[in-house]
Amino acid sequence: MLGPYVHHIDPVIASICGICLWWYGLSYALGFLNAHLFLRRNRRALGLSLASVYDLTLCLSIGVLVGGRSLVVFINEWAFYRQHLFWIPAIWLGGLATHGLIVGGAMGVFVFCRIYRRPFRPIFDALAIAAALIMGCGRIGNFIDGQIVGGVTGVAWAVKFPEALGFRHPVVLYDGLKNFLLIPVLLWVRKRGVPPGRVAALFVLLYASLRIPIDLFREYPFTKLGLPAGQTYNVVMSMVGVVLLLVNLARARRTETQAVSGSTLQRLSDSPTSLEPGTGVRWRRTAFAGLLAIALVIPSDATRDVPARYGHRHPGLAHSLVYPRLD
Repeated sequence: MLGPYVHHIDPVIASICGICLWWYGLSYALGFLNAHLFLRRNRRALGLSLASVYDLTLCLSIGVLVGGRSLVVFINEWAFYRQHLFWIPAIWLGGLATHGLIVGGAMGVFVFCRIYRRPFRPIFDALAIAAALIMGCGRIGNFIDGQIVGGVTGVAWAVKFPEALGFRHPVVLYDGLKNFLLIPVLLWVRKRGVPPGRVAALFVLLYASLRIPIDLFREYPFTKLGLPAGQTYNVVMSMVGVVLLLVNLARARRTETQAVSGSTLQRLSDSPTSLEPGTGVRWRRTAFAGLLAIALVIPSDATRDVPARYGHRHPGLAHSLVYPRLD
């Protein structure tokens, strides 16, 4: 019978020479790998060579890491990092902020499209589906690390998290399930031949708006603009999604476009230069493998928690940080 669960999963897969490899980081590595394989399967429809698939995956992955890290550093934990600028790139000291992941990933795709002179909207549509999977995998990593908790509850599936009083809602599993359920919805919309940009706009809107009721079950340590921090970002992102969708609908009406997505992909696949093999696949493959390895060192804990809880696995780190209060 289903009953309350006591969380006792070690968030660290292994420790190599004092460097922790985290389940949370593994979830992102697997998400990036899946995005790469998705692009390889669809590269002809998107008009991409194998080399450009690696470049797009690298731009997406780096954008995700930079965006997620930037929100943590410059918004959530700037009280610490403004006094410890040296630690800003130290991704092994703290996790990633999910709203920053989306913004950073979109910027990475935009940079790729500008460099390769590819249309942004069709590629962003395709990657929105991969993004939903990455976000879902990330939430599983959050649960394994046991650091994001919901409110106290008596439901049958409640979880007793480490260092949290009482049994709590496994709110990250709620959000992860929502992210996974977005995948069939976005695939269905894409198959209907909607104008380019529609799938991406729906992803932004649905991701943020559906997270609002889920985050009602979550406990946030600090607030932004009078709301729990994540809810503020949810509201802003929902508004951005609405704007993107309205712009897309207006553009479709102006051009009287029907089934533009499919025809756009066909024009891309027919491009005489888009599928040239290119060179340098070997070093790109090596760079991508290195990025996947780097992702493994990312924990989901707040920066202040990692040295205190896992300093014995980081030689010389446990007492190297003096973290000010955030409140």
